[in-house]
Amino acid sequence: MSHPIPSEFDIVFAGGGTTACVVAGRLAAYDPSLRILILEAGQHTLNKPIHVQPSQYPFNQLPTSTTVTFNIGNPSPRLNGRVPIVPCGRCVGGGSCVNSMVYTRPPASDYDDWGVSGWESESLIPLMKKLETYEVQPDLSTHGYNGPIKVSSGGYKMGISDEFIQVGTTYHKRQYADDTDDLETCNTYSPWRKYIDGTTGRRSDAAHHYVYNQAHNSNLQVWDGKRVKRIIFEGKRAVGVEFTSDPVSCPDADQPSSIVRASKLIVVSAGAFGSPTILERSGIGAEAILKRCGIEQRVDLPGVGENYQDHNLVLVPYLAADDAVTMDALWRGESILEESLAQWNSSGKSLIAQNGLDSKIKWRPDDEELKAMNPAFQPRWKEFFQDRPDKVVAIFSASSGPLSSVLPPRNYMSAGYYTLYPVSIGSVHVKVTEDGKEGMDFTTGFLDDPSDIVPLDFGYKKTREVFRRMASYRGEVAAGHPDFPEGSAAACREASGPVDLNAPDIVYTAEDDEAISQFHRDIVQTAWHSLGTCAMKSEADQGVVDARLNVYGVSNLKVADMSIVPLNVGTNTYSTALLIGERAAMIIAEDLGINCT
Repeated sequence: MSHPIPSEFDIVFAGGGTTACVVAGRLAAYDPSLRILILEAGQHTLNKPIHVQPSQYPFNQLPTSTTVTFNIGNPSPRLNGRVPIVPCGRCVGGGSCVNSMVYTRPPASDYDDWGVSGWESESLIPLMKKLETYEVQPDLSTHGYNGPIKVSSGGYKMGISDEFIQVGTTYHKRQYADDTDDLETCNTYSPWRKYIDGTTGRRSDAAHHYVYNQAHNSNLQVWDGKRVKRIIFEGKRAVGVEFTSDPVSCPDADQPSSIVRASKLIVVSAGAFGSPTILERSGIGAEAILKRCGIEQRVDLPGVGENYQDHNLVLVPYLAADDAVTMDALWRGESILEESLAQWNSSGKSLIAQNGLDSKIKWRPDDEELKAMNPAFQPRWKEFFQDRPDKVVAIFSASSGPLSSVLPPRNYMSAGYYTLYPVSIGSVHVKVTEDGKEGMDFTTGFLDDPSDIVPLDFGYKKTREVFRRMASYRGEVAAGHPDFPEGSAAACREASGPVDLNAPDIVYTAEDDEAISQFHRDIVQTAWHSLGTCAMKSEADQGVVDARLNVYGVSNLKVADMSIVPLNVGTNTYSTALLIGERAAMIIAEDLGINCT
């Protein structure tokens, strides 16, 4: 079915992910007469169970999924020759409709470190509060209580998380804190809050809470199944967007191009992969890359597609007791599913309103742990972490699962650990493949810097010690652990129960340590936190946009999404994507003379 196509809007968004929904929704609310169009390659998400039922989030990552794009990286010797695959949201609402819904915020100092006028934490904290309704606890100074995005503890309590916190505060000798997302507290065990509405039990995403809730406004339009090819210019002024029907979303459609014009502004909001490649296809980027693809250069901006960053994630499975409450039976579609759905529909409660992630520690090593870590981490510790007590090396967590079609049906739990400020940097560029089609030249950079693997190696050992002491522990799923040499004290096996809290730690040999490092090179993955490829920095420092999000060298063109982030942020990135949306909406409203109070 073709859309009735008006040929011109005031503002056109190239991409309809988290940030685009926030900006478009806010601008439409500030001035309902603004004609706004969102072009999104993926499909609508309105009230679809896979998007609104929190427990369904892992199904978006299945290999057959069309709600994410699987970006295929270049093979890397640091990953033992492996080809890394990095998914990103591909639907209206983007990552906010497919992510794991964990509520994490970085230290306020991360934003100050950017050194960009108007983006200091002092300016951003009011916007962090504006976007959320923090349902967990009233009257906390850094949280908001009247915003569109709901934050709660979810609709069901999982005992595994209490066990993780209990062992962490005894064996691991860390304190407990109720809120480690107050923009400064870290290195304490805490509950992990969620982007789930505590009343309805539904996911709290940007599509439903900024865009779909304005269905009455016919001036705010979303065209799904539309892939943006490039920006159209008259001289240096961006005036339109060329797009086609997306071949994944609309496989039967022929692919003629259409052009829609924008009288006031075009906002590229296609994420860390889409935004730099749209700019490059539009002639904005490094000369050598454009030349190789036969694209005429419009603006020489060598920073486009550079500065790719992410967080390095490892998930390690353990066997859980038969009486432990986990997500496994629900994910397998057993009888509990029907009962849970009925409860969720009537009260917003049950495991349906759960993501299986209920506890975490934003971890920094103490002196003893630092000594136990490989010395390759020491220079990075001294240079970046040592004198910044709010900077977190890694998040350790306990979760339910994993979702698996190959493991025998029983209860499982997983240790997760991911580093928040890895040093390694990658890149994302367009390329032409051997058969003449357009492809992507994507280098993750994962583990390129020798310091990056060290906290992962330590994270395996420390989380294993915590899990061994949890009441629900019944051993390791050996296939998901390092391949330790025969006779190793670290060998994985089933167990009848946990070890004593005061039991000695496993002693690892040099061969065991090598097995752990090889394991990490074989399985480390994206944390789905891609950012940085259209960095908000000075042009001289390989920046792509200025502090007002304007693309250097042209007019009427901005970028607003995670690609603008100049330095990594110590958080799951949904919170930052929402924040960028709120700040971008203010900037655009100011540019257009619209009152945004």
